[in-house]
Amino acid sequence: MDTLKIILKSIVLSTTIFWIIIISKDFETDMLYLIPLSWIPISLCCLITICITVLPFFSFKPDKYTNKAVFKRYFPFYSIVCFGLCFYASYNSKFDIDLMSFLASAFFTTTYTWVLFAKKPNEQNHLED
Repeated sequence: MDTLKIILKSIVLSTTIFWIIIISKDFETDMLYLIPLSWIPISLCCLITICITVLPFFSFKPDKYTNKAVFKRYFPFYSIVCFGLCFYASYNSKFDIDLMSFLASAFFTTTYTWVLFAKKPNEQNHLED
């Protein structure tokens, strides 16, 4: 149940970041009906991204590692690669605002998800490094 809550929090954050960037660039009242509709694709993207790229680090960890130890060991490399890929895609798109809003929300959401999973209590707390 904790994983579901974390994913729901991530979806809310992702949607918020995405629409703040879009609305700050060019706000039109015709766009307001798209906000509730965007929950479906944003939720799917968030769910798939978290389940494929973040959750395996915490689900398939050795029993001797805590969530905090997994975070300290793998998060720096994950965030560097994720930032590099997002920056590369932004640069190649000539910093298109629509793609930038998607990439920014993806980067900050996955970073936030890592933090939430690291704070999630462990069943066995053997190793703290």
